[in-house]
Amino acid sequence: MSLYVTREPIAVLGCSELMTTPFSVLDLAPIPQGSTAREALRRSLDLAQHAERLGYNRFWLAEHHGMPGIASAATSVVIAHVAGGTSTIRVGAGGIMLPNHSPLVIAEQFGTLASLFPGRIDLGLGRAPGTDQLTFRALRRSPLSAESFPQDVAELMGYFRPAAPGQTVHAVPGAGLEVPIWILGSSLFGAQLAAAMGLPFAFASHFAPAAMMQAANIYRQSFRPSDQLDHPYVMLGINVFAADTDEEARLLFTSLQQAFVNLRLGRPGQLPPPVPGYGERLGAMERSMLEQALACSVVGSADTVRHGLEEFIRETGADELMVTSQIFDHEARLRSFELTAAARDALVLKGEALARP
Repeated sequence: MSLYVTREPIAVLGCSELMTTPFSVLDLAPIPQGSTAREALRRSLDLAQHAERLGYNRFWLAEHHGMPGIASAATSVVIAHVAGGTSTIRVGAGGIMLPNHSPLVIAEQFGTLASLFPGRIDLGLGRAPGTDQLTFRALRRSPLSAESFPQDVAELMGYFRPAAPGQTVHAVPGAGLEVPIWILGSSLFGAQLAAAMGLPFAFASHFAPAAMMQAANIYRQSFRPSDQLDHPYVMLGINVFAADTDEEARLLFTSLQQAFVNLRLGRPGQLPPPVPGYGERLGAMERSMLEQALACSVVGSADTVRHGLEEFIRETGADELMVTSQIFDHEARLRSFELTAAARDALVLKGEALARP
């Protein structure tokens, strides 16, 4: 499969910038058909250990509720599970859906994680509920809670600062700890907020790429330095399905295609097994939906993936890539991340060769 991206380049990178782009992992703790949440969480830890050995920068998990195919609803608990089984890779939330929670509770949870695993915890914050409206209400949150997202982010950040004179509410653990905060988004709102607060920005281009270029441009142009960050930093999500052949990778990709179609039709379920020829059976509406939603995807053999990733980095100017791979078979998923790491290393070697006089 070709790489589809909106043709509105942010920047043209030179070889030195290209070769230093870190790769990270976004894991949704997928539950394949016929499997269980317990098995999914065990595989998430195995994937994190694999990613650590391969030199990935960070390993993030996302908060979703009421989703039969995702096991990371209790995101802070899963982060502890993964961080406890690894030693060097950064582990965090990509992200915590803050409208579902009190800022103080999240400060305490991530203060605890940062105390247990110092220097390794990230906290990405999103504004969406990560679920349907009925489940959102079952979480005991107000339908209007998303409207206070900027204020809630500021309150949460305040709990991580050293206690001020006269302050009566404290996060323990939390106060005085340096937990990096990220703003996540799939629209321009997140870009504007991250820029105004001087925070790193992660865009969900792996499933909502339409505004990717515009959001990244707005963020970079409007960024105001802060105590946490003195220059803009953009991480972009991308689906990567790598296999030994293009044909095998395209087959693996059909699991994600099916999952998206099922979700958009209101019937979310466990991650389905690959189906040969699935794309050829789709109607025009489903095909168009997938081409738009999964536009930021690289699917193919090692060479195809390397070329696709190089093109994506050059055209977007991404400071970091967040790679996700919803692959049914766990061994095939491990292999995909291995081939992706090899593609990353090949780009490093290429950049070093081009940089030589």
